[in-house]
Amino acid sequence: MAVKIKDIRVICTAPEGINLITVKVDTNQPGLYGLGCATFAYRHLTVKNLVEEYLRPLLMGRNVEDIEELWQLMHQNGYWRNGPVENNAISGIDMALWDIKGKMAGMPVYQLFGGKVRKGIPVYRHVDGQDIEEICENIHKFQEMGITHLRCQNGGYGGEHYGITPDTAPSGAYKGIYLDSRKYIRNTVKLFEQIRNRIGYDMELIHDVHERIAPIEAIKLAKELEAFDLFFLEDSVSLENIDWLRKLRQHSSIPIAQGELFNNRAEWKTLIAEQLIDFIRVHISQIGGITPARKLQIFAEQFGVRTAWHGPGDMSPIAHAANIHIDLAAPNFGVQEWSGIEPPNHVIQDLEGPRGALLEVFPGLPEFEEGYVYPNDRPGLGVDLNEEEAAKYPCKNTVTTWTQTRLRDGSLQTP
Repeated sequence: MAVKIKDIRVICTAPEGINLITVKVDTNQPGLYGLGCATFAYRHLTVKNLVEEYLRPLLMGRNVEDIEELWQLMHQNGYWRNGPVENNAISGIDMALWDIKGKMAGMPVYQLFGGKVRKGIPVYRHVDGQDIEEICENIHKFQEMGITHLRCQNGGYGGEHYGITPDTAPSGAYKGIYLDSRKYIRNTVKLFEQIRNRIGYDMELIHDVHERIAPIEAIKLAKELEAFDLFFLEDSVSLENIDWLRKLRQHSSIPIAQGELFNNRAEWKTLIAEQLIDFIRVHISQIGGITPARKLQIFAEQFGVRTAWHGPGDMSPIAHAANIHIDLAAPNFGVQEWSGIEPPNHVIQDLEGPRGALLEVFPGLPEFEEGYVYPNDRPGLGVDLNEEEAAKYPCKNTVTTWTQTRLRDGSLQTP
């Protein structure tokens, strides 16, 4: 008897105050269901509506095993394609279908990709602080946890807190997070010089520009950071300015990571084929889930480009697990961003605060130990959802402020 889609539901929950969107695909087989991540935290109601009102009617009664067919059907059904709302909606169903296929096979999803090429996944964590003393103190704490890769920032991404309007802004300027790119560059170069002087060169260091400076300034920053042997420089230019990566490559030997905001292959194809980047950094639900991410990983492998999937706090444990399953089977894996979610059999406390509620809502997260993350080897993606617990943490529909970044004259700058 064919296994078919019986129902598709969306569960929205925010156990850490961040809106998370889970899609549950039920089948006509009792107890067989799949879970996927469709999290677009800042437009969660729109994604929910797209899944429930458009994709659910489209897919009801279809065969759950036809993952590629169903992905293409969802992708082209609305005629206009791509974008974060549609791609996240598709991702939620796509991940759920892979979860179901793994359960039907009695295997973890990475086995469906050919099995492990490594036993554990090295991860990087985030270090921040207001001064070098606080930053180095946090670095030592992570070293004690076995972490060998760290992303280092000084005061976040270099801006003031939202609502602080600098004296240099014109009268009547809007509230925002105000940026001073030249000061940011000076402070960042000084930061990495001080870190290397204190901890040496054994720790792999990463820095995220978050596309908040002009392209020519990104080239200046990259050249000045070369001396400090970074593992990579992330998102140095905005999505709208990726042509500048060719110039950056010509002027600096620093490894380049790019792609957190990518939506479709047209944005990464040339960068990879011409080897203009060293690490591909996509958010896999942003590009439509496991199906396109696996294709991207294989494509990048042909050109010596490594993966470093986005792994922030505004994605669910289901998506973190999906990252790990792809990583385990990828010969061209580089490193995995890990937002600090620890397993329930460890102390649920780290530098970013208590995480117990998240793990009660989503039991089964891959386990972190001594710098590596390991899958739990349950069939499928291995993460479940406690809907009763999820209901305790409703999502909130508020105005997003951290993306309201501005230059000193009050004009908007990409966040």
